[in-house]
Amino acid sequence: MATRDRRCNVVIDSCCDLPAELVDSFDVEVMKFAYFMDDGEHLDDLGVSIPPHEFYGRMRKGEEPQTSQVPYADIVETFERAAQSGVPTVFLLFSSGLSGTYETAIQVLADTREKYPQAELYIVDTLLASAAEGLLVMEAIRQLDRGLTAKELVAWAEEARYYVHGYFTLPDLETLRRGGRIPNMAAIAGAKLDIKPILTIDLTGRLAFHSVARGRKKAIKQLLHIYAEHTASEYSDSMLVASADAEKELISLKEQVLKMDRTPAIWSTSIGPVIGSHVGPDMLALVFWGPDRRNEISITDRIANAVSERSEAFRSHFNGSNSAGATDGAAEEKPQ
Repeated sequence: MATRDRRCNVVIDSCCDLPAELVDSFDVEVMKFAYFMDDGEHLDDLGVSIPPHEFYGRMRKGEEPQTSQVPYADIVETFERAAQSGVPTVFLLFSSGLSGTYETAIQVLADTREKYPQAELYIVDTLLASAAEGLLVMEAIRQLDRGLTAKELVAWAEEARYYVHGYFTLPDLETLRRGGRIPNMAAIAGAKLDIKPILTIDLTGRLAFHSVARGRKKAIKQLLHIYAEHTASEYSDSMLVASADAEKELISLKEQVLKMDRTPAIWSTSIGPVIGSHVGPDMLALVFWGPDRRNEISITDRIANAVSERSEAFRSHFNGSNSAGATDGAAEEKPQ
């Protein structure tokens, strides 16, 4: 656990895709996702053991890495140490919409609380991924150093996650096709038309299409246009630019942002091996603070969300009615 004199500790995971040296300066613990290459299993250590250029070079030569959750034993051990430390601890985790690690952590939390009933442990589903998750983590550490308690940090993170905007572009649709996210014919047509997708993470923490562009240069211009549309001086204190081993384009993207009428602190980072396994080499991303994304969803999406919430409430009521008397108390509330 952390050594600084804080009101709570923080645990993050390696899918935040921040530079290792920056994370080291945070004095936090990192749970490492696993990935598999031709030479076996690796843990995502933020590019220390396998630098991004080497990882993506191997992908360019034909390797197709597979990914896995944070190993179960590692999650159990981390929660155990957090409970034994006696210091309130907040876990800021990779989107539940893209990984089962969050649900596994919820289960481990319940077991840990049985063993250490006095432990003050909290889990936040960031609903974000990669550099977008990283931007939230960076500001969370700043808020922590300002003196927030664990409960205050949880409340802050659960609100702040909706103000993080992340958009990225890929060189083609092939990696999405291999991952089963788009049909084969769509990828073939996209290649013939030189279609470059612009993607984002939606409010449920899942991958979503935002738009498309014809050609790489237009895709990068589209990223800059999106940034200009969704940010203003009051939001622009910090941002991240990220790439999957596309260093020259990353530098150019950063320079173009600096030419705009904004003065953010811009951090550069690399897309890590877990996210990189699914998007492939040459992804480019812009991540920044902007207005509440909950206010930007369409009317039809608002209706769908309302219907989903009502259905969930009905199921909860129905299940609760059927199980009345089965226990002598309400189930423990699920931490956020």
